[in-house]
Amino acid sequence: GTLAHVDPGKTTLSDTLLLAAGTISPKVAATALALDYVPIEQMRQMTVKAANVSLFHEKDGVPFVINLVDTPGHIDFSGHVTRSLRVMDGAVVVVDSVEGVMTQTETVVRQALEERVRPLLFINKVDRLVRELRLSPEGVQRRLVEIIRDFNGLIDLYAEPEFRRWKVDAARGQVVFGSALHRWGVSVPLGRRKGFRFDMVVEAYLKGGGWEWLAERFPLYEAILDMVIEHVPDPRTAQRYRVPKIWGGDLNSEVGRAMLECDPDGPLVFAVSKVVDDPHAGLVATGRVFSGVIEDGVEVYLLRAGRFERVQQVGMYMGPYREVVGRIPAGNIAAVLGLEYARAGETVVDRRLSGAGVEPFEALHYVSEPVVTIAIEPKRSSDLPRLIDVLRRMAIEDPTLRVTINRETGEYLLSGMGTLHLEIALWDLQQRTGGIEVEVSPPIVVYRESVRRRGERFEVKSPNKHNRFLIEVEPLDEETLRLLESGRVTEDMEWRRRARILREEAGWDADEARNIWAIDEHFNIFVDLTKGVQYLNEVKDTIINGFRWTVAAGPLAAEPMRGVKVRMLDAVIHEDPAHRGPAQLMPAIKNATMASFLTGNPVLLEPIYRIDVKVVQEFLSQVIKIITMKRGRIVSMEQKGRLAIIRGELPVAESHDLADQMRSATQGRAFWATEFSRWAPVPESLALDIIMRIRERKGLPKRLPTVEDYVK
Repeated sequence: GTLAHVDPGKTTLSDTLLLAAGTISPKVAATALALDYVPIEQMRQMTVKAANVSLFHEKDGVPFVINLVDTPGHIDFSGHVTRSLRVMDGAVVVVDSVEGVMTQTETVVRQALEERVRPLLFINKVDRLVRELRLSPEGVQRRLVEIIRDFNGLIDLYAEPEFRRWKVDAARGQVVFGSALHRWGVSVPLGRRKGFRFDMVVEAYLKGGGWEWLAERFPLYEAILDMVIEHVPDPRTAQRYRVPKIWGGDLNSEVGRAMLECDPDGPLVFAVSKVVDDPHAGLVATGRVFSGVIEDGVEVYLLRAGRFERVQQVGMYMGPYREVVGRIPAGNIAAVLGLEYARAGETVVDRRLSGAGVEPFEALHYVSEPVVTIAIEPKRSSDLPRLIDVLRRMAIEDPTLRVTINRETGEYLLSGMGTLHLEIALWDLQQRTGGIEVEVSPPIVVYRESVRRRGERFEVKSPNKHNRFLIEVEPLDEETLRLLESGRVTEDMEWRRRARILREEAGWDADEARNIWAIDEHFNIFVDLTKGVQYLNEVKDTIINGFRWTVAAGPLAAEPMRGVKVRMLDAVIHEDPAHRGPAQLMPAIKNATMASFLTGNPVLLEPIYRIDVKVVQEFLSQVIKIITMKRGRIVSMEQKGRLAIIRGELPVAESHDLADQMRSATQGRAFWATEFSRWAPVPESLALDIIMRIRERKGLPKRLPTVEDYVK
């Protein structure tokens, strides 16, 4: 796969590789952007979706097949990177020679190392060092050495100890430098063989020699694909160390051994990385075959969905086109029709494994969360069913896009990673609906609600007075939240393993760790601590639904709760099923939880961006002023030549006009990037005002609820 910050030339590089495979013409290579096949990607000159293609390349007379994934760079589309990494063994990280290692470079390298995907380095736009910075051949070499050092620093920082050996070494051909736009590139071993010198680059760009002869003598595709073949491990080698990290099952079982060996004769295991809604064929599930062979007509079992389905057609993606091939063996990427209930992160296995207790792959862990929301409604009510259907399909394709219905206002809410993510989603919506006219609200920042301490215990009766629940809430500690955020603890993992992790790493009480009933998407946990309660198992699902309903909208501003542990200490359940339905149990769960929440020193949490700014010295004070005026804080500053590098934090709510202010204050000479960092309490001086504004927008009463509103 290709990984990078925004704009260093990943898709341009992919064009050059497609040229080598004979897929596109030399006349348009590097400008066709063939893997940016969604029209808005071409219009914006920006990748917004991951694209797959399979390439053929010969090295020293030996033929190789290379499965390539081109991924987006913008932080708003980092979900595509997360999903793509699951199917990769190695990544070419593209870095702009002038910009160097940027914020998002760090993020994608960290993500890759978490999935044990080996990173290699391509330093692109070397021509800029000569044409713009006028560096000498020695100056160009010094700059390349600096970038390699910074890149290796990331591997040192984020890799597990045994994988720090992945630090790149230019002398061994693990770094390529060149220009994707001009189609030339070279590694140190290749350069030695072909007589490359850096003064050739200066000659080509400054002295009118022209870069065309560089492309003829040192074709970029040869350097990149040779590096990939030499240093990206083949699937069998990679799966031996990747599978233990991304799959928690028994490695000594038949399935475990087959995956470790990438065995095409083993039972089928297929990991879905993305789902695309093809208007002609329906949902197409793309993913990697870790074991066995996936072929037309085979019956499979979806572990997370718990359903049997039949594969209708097996193909492979060549950019926007799907080539039907009938069967694909282990170690390759396949595009499959017929898996209507498969979603990104699903594990598809041979139907015979349905009752064998095979574990699914680890849940996909996204680095960001949907923190910006817009409300959508069609101008004509007759368009509503079509709008709902398209929104539902868009959310299947992109799990980082959330679609919810505000039942009080009847609005359809679309939540995304940032304003750009939502802009692209709205464009997509228009294309899919044939231009349905919709009204869209201005972007709204989403908040969360939590507690600072353990709340009081409350016993609440159901409306018919026949059922009772004793409940208290408390905040989750930082270590538990870290385990939940990193995906190491999830709701659907084997309960003994989950309990062991919580006991050993977060210090949980053994009884509590064993009795977790539910974990919701915002990291709230429901724990059953009752003893000997009759009929409890019969109403377990209803109680869990009551918990999910409650934490979806807290009492302060009807925003989702986050990081709250709900402990059920005792319960009395009526023997007659007619008296213990959802209409009785769910309100009782809600009222007891809300009352305890309000006594736990409740707090409103806001999303915080991490911001990195590179700016020339003379505009440093203006940048600091902008960040501090927006309730931000400076974390660190460092000097690199004439550039100052500022790292800080900034509330998402204050970032809406950041681009305009930055541009005007620095005359457009600041480069900056933001990414979601964490949730933090809103300052007390602002909290009440923000809560009241949210309540007013949602049509809620203009007074804060009290315990008496929930416990009569």
